[in-house]
Amino acid sequence: MNQWYDDEDEQDLPPSKSELKREMHALQELGGKIVKLSSGQYATIPLAGILKEAIDTARRIKSREGLRRQMQYIGKLLRETDIGPIEQAFIELENGRINAAKRFQALEQWRDELIAQGPNAIETVIAKHPQADRQHLRQLILQANREQKANKPPAAARKIFKYLRELDEG
Repeated sequence: MNQWYDDEDEQDLPPSKSELKREMHALQELGGKIVKLSSGQYATIPLAGILKEAIDTARRIKSREGLRRQMQYIGKLLRETDIGPIEQAFIELENGRINAAKRFQALEQWRDELIAQGPNAIETVIAKHPQADRQHLRQLILQANREQKANKPPAAARKIFKYLRELDEG
């Protein structure tokens, strides 16, 4: 082993210039994702002071070069800020989107199974949601089957999906 170099010395070294650049770009990317959020999603991110003002300004900028400079400024501000709560809120927001998509797909699959199996499948809905209106669901399933056979638009299938979503959210 080289007498001038130890593993312990490596820990004392400051981060390399490349490492600092990677961190800076990652923070700029986080800032860019925050800027692109919808108003409702943006409201869930805990921002304060100059950083919030800078992001609000970036959301209004139309010029590409102006936005690029503003994003660099946001990256600088993020380096000076504790980004733990911001990252946590952003992760929760992303997980919420993923969970909503999974729920949506599960409801679509459930609707398709109800239509394929007919009125006999209503018991699975009643078992999961006892407050469900058995008669209403039966009528929607029969109507969806008639629409399928007549090659009509799937209005009843949409109504079934809407009803299942209401039951799931309620």
